Amino acid sequence: MHYEILIPAVLAFVIAAMVISQLRHKFILQEGFAGLLYRHGKFVEALVAGRHIRWGRGFALMPVDQRKAFLDVTGQEVLTADNVGLKASLLVTYQVADPVKVLHSTQQWQADLYHAAQLALRTVAGGVPVETLLNQRATLAPQLLALVQPEAAKIGLTVHTVEVKDVMFPAELKRAFAEALKAKQEGQAALERARGESAALRNLANAARLLDGNPALMNLRLLQSLAAAQAAGSTLVLGVPGGFVPLKVQGKPSAESDQLT
Repeated sequence: MHYEILIPAVLAFVIAAMVISQLRHKFILQEGFAGLLYRHGKFVEALVAGRHIRWGRGFALMPVDQRKAFLDVTGQEVLTADNVGLKASLLVTYQVADPVKVLHSTQQWQADLYHAAQLALRTVAGGVPVETLLNQRATLAPQLLALVQPEAAKIGLTVHTVEVKDVMFPAELKRAFAEALKAKQEGQAALERARGESAALRNLANAARLLDGNPALMNLRLLQSLAAAQAAGSTLVLGVPGGFVPLKVQGKPSAESDQLT
């Protein structure tokens, strides 16, 4: 008699548990993700990270990564303001700000961001000469960011940085830049040599004017030369009217003799 009552109760409990399990939906979202909840294909709400319970049928959850990410825009052929063709690459740092807009406003939001960065690069590169693009790449980042940010905001993205990562020149252009750089360096070296020679000539001219106005300094200089010759054991040759008079100056023996004119 007890079995006749127990069996239907157990069956009823099992059936109720199955119905409850079909009606009860548990969703768990990790930190850094958002979830778009749909019911029968229709958007219901956006869920934040954590545990969520919903009752009913036909629920589905679409997780969206909201962590910071990077997008490489590589090998873009651009034309500079001075009509030089080259290839450049960008690095875009972005983050999903509005998951609903990202998934509902466009089919491929990453492709849209790629194209926005591509067009911005062509616009900025077309307004500067090749030398600026080569030597001042960091100054182009604010211009690129100002062009990409509004387009990214339309599809729910926040763009943090847009940087020029690489600039690749054709082989003939590389050789031309190398030759120009070499010529520039050689010109700077020649200019430094000329400046050194001019400074030496000015010093000699100043010394000549000083000796010309002070005969005593000339005698003092002669005595210094005699002292130096004595220390080196050298022969000092003095120029006098009618020829040269060698003057042997006694000093320390030396393996070699120097002549001071």
